[in-house]
Amino acid sequence: MPTVKDTGFKRHIPVLLAPVVAGMDACAGKTIIDGTFGAGGYSRALLDKGADVIALDRDPEAIRDGQTLVEEYRPRLKLVHTEFSNLGHVTEDKVDGVILDIGVSSMQIDEAERGFSFQKDGPLDMRMSEKGFSAADVVNGMKVNDLTRIFGLLGEERHAARIARMIVERREKKPFLRTSDLADAVETLVGRKPGDHIHPATRIFQALRIYVNDELQELVKALEAAETILKPGGRLGVVTFHSLEDRIVKKFFAFRSKAPAQSRYLPVAETEKPIFRLVAKGGVTADEKELQFNPRSRSARLRLGIRTEADVTPLDKTIFGLPELARFNGTRK
Repeated sequence: MPTVKDTGFKRHIPVLLAPVVAGMDACAGKTIIDGTFGAGGYSRALLDKGADVIALDRDPEAIRDGQTLVEEYRPRLKLVHTEFSNLGHVTEDKVDGVILDIGVSSMQIDEAERGFSFQKDGPLDMRMSEKGFSAADVVNGMKVNDLTRIFGLLGEERHAARIARMIVERREKKPFLRTSDLADAVETLVGRKPGDHIHPATRIFQALRIYVNDELQELVKALEAAETILKPGGRLGVVTFHSLEDRIVKKFFAFRSKAPAQSRYLPVAETEKPIFRLVAKGGVTADEKELQFNPRSRSARLRLGIRTEADVTPLDKTIFGLPELARFNGTRK
């Protein structure tokens, strides 16, 4: 099993590392895009297999911290500061693989000042790129109905309306500026039964993070870009951590791995071919050995597809059923 060496990257253990490296079929002569560089776990393992890597990250801190790895593997590692939805623009050549790890990184969670987690008190921020509006802007500036939809649709929170009303009432007296303040307020409202392993604010924080970073739209754009930039035989792998993301990836692969149906009432035409061939139907999850040393992998699922020689056709984005949410038009920092 590939390992992460004891360098500055040791804080982060990438999930499903062995299946990812195997799924990418990494070897000398191949070029793979790591769309979510993070701490460089996937990139290092792919480089160690001999592949060249173009790694992307929207987080400026990840780009800064990754320069050590760039120097170590120069010239086979290129690190680009951009969203993974732009992966189609980082090289003019077709590539042999694209790997995406969807979600927040361990480093972002560990750094209280980034505001991604209520485990450590910090500013209510959650911006992966450190630009644009923050979670505090959303919580303190959006209407109650808009907050309800964000919490309900992006967090799948059953108490969404109650929590939204509480937030709007409370912020009139004192705005929410810290992660612990919001988490405590949600817990006080909803309550917590003895033995509950999930904090009552978990889904609220998930929803805010997804909304602030426009994560679902970014994922769809990245999938669309990947199928265009991959060579025939190239591999696309996507690691997800919750159902919203996984449903999008599952629908994408299902839609792109089937030939469009032909109407028997229309003239016979050349049938469009599937764009991907699926690998491991249902996806790959962590085995017991990984679960023991990396609990974060418990909710992770890797879905893989191999690019065919078929031409890319326009992607019908309505298949994803993405929620329509109000755009934030308040304060931008």
